[in-house]
Amino acid sequence: MSQAGDTAAGTARRLRMPTIGVFGAIWIATALLFIISPLVASESLSNSAIQAMLPLAGILAVAAVGQTLVIQQGGLDLSVPGMFSLGVVLVVVVPGGDPGQLGVALLLVALVGFAGGLLNGLAISRLGITPLVATLGMNGILIGVVLTVTGGSINFEATSNWSDFASSKVFGIPMLFVVAVAFVLVMHFLLRRTVWGRRFDLVGANPAAARAAGLRVERVQLSSYVIAGFCYAIAGALLAGYLGRPQLFAGEEYLLTSIAAVVLGGTALGGGRGSVIATLAGVLFISQLNQVVLLLGATQAVQYMIQGAIIALGMGLRNVPWHSLRGKSGGGSDPDPSPPPDRVEGHGDGSADVRPRGGIEESGGGASAPQPGVVNQ
Repeated sequence: MSQAGDTAAGTARRLRMPTIGVFGAIWIATALLFIISPLVASESLSNSAIQAMLPLAGILAVAAVGQTLVIQQGGLDLSVPGMFSLGVVLVVVVPGGDPGQLGVALLLVALVGFAGGLLNGLAISRLGITPLVATLGMNGILIGVVLTVTGGSINFEATSNWSDFASSKVFGIPMLFVVAVAFVLVMHFLLRRTVWGRRFDLVGANPAAARAAGLRVERVQLSSYVIAGFCYAIAGALLAGYLGRPQLFAGEEYLLTSIAAVVLGGTALGGGRGSVIATLAGVLFISQLNQVVLLLGATQAVQYMIQGAIIALGMGLRNVPWHSLRGKSGGGSDPDPSPPPDRVEGHGDGSADVRPRGGIEESGGGASAPQPGVVNQ
């Protein structure tokens, strides 16, 4: 087998490895945090505290899904504040208080989100600009657009129908959290049960092997930024509806928290392995942790330090040679020899079949089987 085939086969085997431990750990940690919370801050699990935390957690979850997709492709999106803030501004300024114009405003928010993500993706996948530079530059452009549209201040409130929707509940559960869970489940289905999702995982794990197998790597990477831009803009619109009269640059608080939630969820910062379901658990963890810290009287600076420490820890753990450590603890030998290589077939038309033993199968045809989470009381 060729070197490219061997590399792709190894990638497929890595994707086939059980990930329950990686993505299940955050759910255990979140459950423990909710159990411990009332012992540390007695009001942290009161009905009022939960009802205040869940809507903002839902907004953060929508934004964090976009960041998850980008990080899975080995990138990091720094345009979150600008895109998020532009979503806030457009859904408030465009209707000008007229409920009848809400549909137009939401459509514009979605289109702007897609367009911003498309520009990010083209700059990175086609022009070869590094993700940090491209998204940081886009963030500056978006902030400039926000200032141009508003003149430096927001003079309108969210329309009454949008505010009513954002503050409504379904069986006692805040609507924004319900929307976020539904969105996460849809994205999870697309990533796990469609050809695009399987290719997405393979490209993120090893772009070179995926390209050698005939997959259109740039197109897959581009899609991650397009969807991410949509996520940030819609999350901003949801926040505007919830707050009624939001701050001009409300998105500034969501960059660090979105990355921290992704890291907590276990998504590999180097790309490849990821789970939007686990990211949702990371959102709940960091939202409840912020709630507890706030109730203990800590300042916002402490919250930022905690989020920064989470990201730094995630980066550090990624660089630990776990395989070497396991080999040493087992006497220096690998008790689980590599299985026979998987078969990777390229068709020469930009498609490929990746056929691991009982694992991933892809076909060139159709598909086969204000601080986030905290409200000052």
